[in-house]
Amino acid sequence: MRQFAELFLAIDATNKTNAKVAALQHYFEIAPDKDKVWTIALLSHRRPKRTVNTRLLREWAAEYSGISPWLFEESYHVVGDLAETIALVLPNPISDSKEQALHAWIEQIMDLKDVSEADKKAFILQAWQGMDKAERFVFNKLITGGFRMGVSQKLMVRALGKALDIEENSLQHRIMGNWDPRTITFDELLLQENSLDAASKPYPFYLAYQIDGPVEDLGDPSDWQAEHKWDGIRGQLIKRGEEVFLWSRGEELVTDRFPELKLLATKLPAGCVLDGEILVFKDGQIQNFNLLQTRIGRKTVSKATLQKAPVILKAYDVLEWDGNDIRHLPLLERRAYLAECVAAVNDERLQQSPSVAFSTWEDLKVERSTARSMKSEGLMLKRKDAPYGVGRKKGDWWKWKVDPLTVDAVLIYAMRGHGRRANLYTDYTFAVWKGDELVPFTKAYSGLTDAEFRKVDAFVKKNTIERFGPVRSVKPELVFEIAFEGIAQSSRHKSGVALRFPRMKRWRHDKPVEEANTLNDLLTLL
Repeated sequence: MRQFAELFLAIDATNKTNAKVAALQHYFEIAPDKDKVWTIALLSHRRPKRTVNTRLLREWAAEYSGISPWLFEESYHVVGDLAETIALVLPNPISDSKEQALHAWIEQIMDLKDVSEADKKAFILQAWQGMDKAERFVFNKLITGGFRMGVSQKLMVRALGKALDIEENSLQHRIMGNWDPRTITFDELLLQENSLDAASKPYPFYLAYQIDGPVEDLGDPSDWQAEHKWDGIRGQLIKRGEEVFLWSRGEELVTDRFPELKLLATKLPAGCVLDGEILVFKDGQIQNFNLLQTRIGRKTVSKATLQKAPVILKAYDVLEWDGNDIRHLPLLERRAYLAECVAAVNDERLQQSPSVAFSTWEDLKVERSTARSMKSEGLMLKRKDAPYGVGRKKGDWWKWKVDPLTVDAVLIYAMRGHGRRANLYTDYTFAVWKGDELVPFTKAYSGLTDAEFRKVDAFVKKNTIERFGPVRSVKPELVFEIAFEGIAQSSRHKSGVALRFPRMKRWRHDKPVEEANTLNDLLTLL
């Protein structure tokens, strides 16, 4: 654990990419193999599930520290991070416990799931008593299930590549799939060519950057293919042998959640991997994303849900054909294989994402303006001769999203943020007018500069009307332009609407509160 805590502190102490990679590389060169496997798991979004209620952790930490629960809660609101708060308030260790490996701690934490509350408490108190502050912090992060490090999976793979002298793209592919850190060995995961789950293993997804400047900067339009950026769930549909597997971009196996696509097993050619978008398709039309949301997170799907929100795969690429990895081929060649696959399957549940015909950038701007009516987020631009890459890279794939919808809204509630914003009120609730009443309709916490956040924080502290635990009600005097990607009906919200990806676009110093938008304006957008 000590080695891992030192790694955590080294990464936390720098913003320099090379320094983070160097710290990870050193760790992968010296750490025990089982600890390395768990580190890879943690940094590739395979965190163990929480086994102890955070309310109990707060109670036990306050009791062990000899402070009142209200003082602990106030400290938590100021610090903004539960794991760090606990590490700060605990007294100095009373024993120097035997050093225990990272994997052993994690597996003991996972085993707490089925033990009594008293046994959980005894285990955690004993752990706290024998750890220094850094180890406690990491231990608390693990046990709360909120573990994050200031390093991306991409940087982790880069460090692994340097430590093992293995090409990064190959490593990225090897850590994909449904492997268990408790049972797989380091050699099986990274050093053996034939992985344990080769039949179901997906490829790393290729991701695009947003176009920020003029689209004309991409050069000759004839070098590019355009298609709509469908608003669904990114997925890879795999047919190897007689089995079909469906993976989400979050590396979650979701085959059973979308049985319509699983039924394609008998029609898909063996040895093919398709990349595309899972969409609700009903009455010959793509439906809004909010209908797809009714199926997200469901382990089992009822007949009623299948009838209400049937899905298709809108495929736009093929990564494997006849059992061969063809990602190195130019896009147009891969698309030819895709067309062959879709024609052979001949089933509405598998459709090819059509390319958009255009000869000038002006033609494409006109097509982009139709995106919302097509139930898409905008356009994707892909270089025709480009291979299928790994991760997010600039140059060959670009997303050109439509401009967001916007409304002007009034700030009515504020909460402190987390991490470096823990001492500032940066999480806000906004309202629009319904007659003479301000009705809350969304929350947002991004989009302002650090200087603007400090100014709003000062306003909140000077203009608080009421306090509800960590929440402050403030005088309705500040107006902000809220940008969002979509709007849907919602019975869970008082306003009756829910926004997709809301954020603050700008602070409207020029607009009085009385001129903020109304609920009718939102319903008109809906």
